[in-house]
Amino acid sequence: MIAVMGASGHTGKRIAEQLLKTGEKVRAIGRSADKLKALKDAGAETAIGDASDAAFLTKAFTGAEAVYTLLPPDPQASDYRAQQDRQGEAIIQAIRASGVRYVVFLSSLGGDLPSGTGPIAGLHAQEERLRQLPSTNVLILRPGYFFENFYETLDLIKNQGINGGAIAPDVPIPMIATRDIADAAAEALKSRNFKGVVVRELHGPRDLTQAEATRILGERIGKPDLKYVQFPYADFVSALTGMGMSRSMAELLAEMSRALNEGKIQSREGRTPANTTPTRFEDFAHELADSWSARS
Repeated sequence: MIAVMGASGHTGKRIAEQLLKTGEKVRAIGRSADKLKALKDAGAETAIGDASDAAFLTKAFTGAEAVYTLLPPDPQASDYRAQQDRQGEAIIQAIRASGVRYVVFLSSLGGDLPSGTGPIAGLHAQEERLRQLPSTNVLILRPGYFFENFYETLDLIKNQGINGGAIAPDVPIPMIATRDIADAAAEALKSRNFKGVVVRELHGPRDLTQAEATRILGERIGKPDLKYVQFPYADFVSALTGMGMSRSMAELLAEMSRALNEGKIQSREGRTPANTTPTRFEDFAHELADSWSARS
């Protein structure tokens, strides 16, 4: 049995699907029975509950040889870092109580830094908790910037005719499709060939700047002159809160953008064949274009 947190999300859903296809028994963990119905119909067990509830997670982890863990985001949390800590502590308690021996954790590039990186600092704190677990083998995945983040700017493009954010237009960033993260995690959960605490970075096929990604996206949606505009940090926070995000989360995302702009968030191992994943942004942009067409 393999337990998968966030099984209705970008990585968790694909992990569960991939494991089921290879005959693994899967326990899909999430907050919504409706969103997990497809996995249940495909043969997964489901566990519905709160990721901050250690008793619930203990029950969900019990009997599993391995678990995929993450800190489920809530952009409306009034104190986002405090919520990350509550979730992280609950996960650690559940791992200890259930006796699970193999854990894959979704962190991020920048997870080596204790502060100054916005929400990534919460992932660092969880990495440190996981390092203290006795007799537990832990694989920490540190991917780059998700391609899927560009879904969040499609409305901006539609309404204002620009793409934009607080990240500078010319900062090269490892960018990756979440499906490639999921495939790496699924393989690790199946093989369980890691011992102790192992960190693995995932970089996508190549580094991209916001300006270059915007150009590619613009070509796919029929706007070849689409421009990327960098917003001042304060304006970025105001825009996010205006869309319903909590000020706590918005300010953390601004801090993360500043850390990227200042070069604090970086790969520690450099690009290698092992951390270079296959899905190109040029190909993923077709999926963004499909979503764009649906909105238009």
